[in-house]
Amino acid sequence: MPQAHSVTELLNNVKHGDRVSLDQLVPLIYVELRRIASGCLRRERSGHTLQPTALVHEVYIRLIDQSQPDYQSRAHFFGIAAQVMRQILVDHARSRNAAKRGGGIENLPLDLDNLKISTERPELLLALDDSMHALAEFDAQKARLVEMRFFGGLTAEESAEMMGIPVQTVRRELRVAQAWLKRELDRQPE
Repeated sequence: MPQAHSVTELLNNVKHGDRVSLDQLVPLIYVELRRIASGCLRRERSGHTLQPTALVHEVYIRLIDQSQPDYQSRAHFFGIAAQVMRQILVDHARSRNAAKRGGGIENLPLDLDNLKISTERPELLLALDDSMHALAEFDAQKARLVEMRFFGGLTAEESAEMMGIPVQTVRRELRVAQAWLKRELDRQPE
């Protein structure tokens, strides 16, 4: 893992409009971004058309297109990167599902550590995305924590640091969010 001081300093420069710092930042954090991307894609079907390297590159393209990034810390940056990765995967699932309109939604087991979402069944990822949007309307903090843990692979400690809340609160909020999402997904039509 790159030294937090260097990453934080570069993030601060990026925050103040220095795009050269973003170019210097990416190689420093590439390994961590690739780990997050690998974690996201591990939940996808084997042979997925997106590979971790391509996903990291797509994230980079989207991050450099941001006009006013406000990265507050290393954990915050990785949380945003994970959010972008989630959106890329959802967009990919939507494009795959566009040709398959219709079909039923399966019940989706909600074990954040072992959740498998297959792009062969993009409606599962879309159902999860819809439920995540509903959770964000109900409780934005819980939705953000699920996103950081599931899509970002952040630990409870990293999430607590990023959100400025105790680790015990993170763990409790994740349990409640997990139950809430399961209930929402169970309501989906068969």
